[in-house]
Amino acid sequence: HVITNHMSQVCVLTSRSPQLRQWLVKRGQSTVTVEAGASSTPAAATVPNAATNRIVGRWLLGCSGLVVGAVVLGGVTRLTESGLSMVDWHLVREMKPPQTQAEWEAEFSKYQQFPEFKIMNHDMTLPEFKFIFYMEWGHRMWGRLVGLAYILPTIYFWRKGYFTRSMKGKVLGLCGFVFFQGLLGWYMVKSGLEEKPESYDIPRVSQYRLSAHLGSALLLYCASLWTGLTLMLPAHKMAETKRLMQLRRFAKGTGGLVFLTALSGAFVAGLDAGLVYNSFPKMGERWVPDDLLAFSPTLKNFFENPTTVQFDHRILAISSLTAITGLYMFSRRMVLPRRAKIAISLLAAMAYGQVALGISTLLLYVPTPLAATHQSGSVALLSLAIWVLAELRKMPK
Repeated sequence: HVITNHMSQVCVLTSRSPQLRQWLVKRGQSTVTVEAGASSTPAAATVPNAATNRIVGRWLLGCSGLVVGAVVLGGVTRLTESGLSMVDWHLVREMKPPQTQAEWEAEFSKYQQFPEFKIMNHDMTLPEFKFIFYMEWGHRMWGRLVGLAYILPTIYFWRKGYFTRSMKGKVLGLCGFVFFQGLLGWYMVKSGLEEKPESYDIPRVSQYRLSAHLGSALLLYCASLWTGLTLMLPAHKMAETKRLMQLRRFAKGTGGLVFLTALSGAFVAGLDAGLVYNSFPKMGERWVPDDLLAFSPTLKNFFENPTTVQFDHRILAISSLTAITGLYMFSRRMVLPRRAKIAISLLAAMAYGQVALGISTLLLYVPTPLAATHQSGSVALLSLAIWVLAELRKMPK
């Protein structure tokens, strides 16, 4: 009776006040919406699906493309000897290059206090300095672009629920690695800015730090490319035969060899070892040069003797070519999915092209365009090796 009485009062009130009627209607709608939202939450929780995986995969492939750009730009910066033109590091302040004549002259006077200017570039003009400054500035800005391309979409996709638990760990690792890469780049540059009174050599960055900087960039690239490809390309259903397992192992070993060859190229670049024996297949008049183990202790030769570093790079390159040729021949006698066959064929073709580029770069005394193409070729070869591994991977259980 009381409830009926209360309802009749509400009816009287709403008939007199249209605003009250609207408020009650809206309140009823919002309650329905909240209830609907609550009931649909379990359905929304299944967000990481094939469609979102493709989106995340495309993003990671885009990021890996930006990393390639950074590697190529870094190589050109090294070849044009521009890497030591910016003598300090600021995350935000250096994003704006010098604008006025006075700012340029202040920047140039800072550069003049360091060994590279004093020993190599003491007759450099301001326009020449601007060129090497912009090369290094472009490389650093590209690095910041790479950082934003990883971090901003990570935040967006995380909030949208696009990542599985394992993917969250991978993505955090990639973002952390980008930050580490930036710090490593500055640590490398610092090694070329130090005064070395005991050395009569031209100022250059440490080949150890250069190799660490390139190696970590290649690792970041490989991890991004692999994760992107495995999200976008479904694994093939293949019978787990003994031959397939052998092929998979062979492909992994070959990929490792390609990575090692690319890393040894960083030592060649760091020591200008491409300028010591500009002949092929022999080194000068001999197959094994006299000064191969000139340094003591012997181990030092492998990292600090330009002759040994070039010899190692040749051996690793020929070994990679032989392994890729073997992989191609072995795969021809097997029934493989079409995409896997295409990937292996492209890997073999690229390997021969890369060796031809390397020999040409050596015989022509390392011209910058050819050397930069050879460096880009190493990344292309590594990419194809990763594609082959993605095509041959096991079906997830």
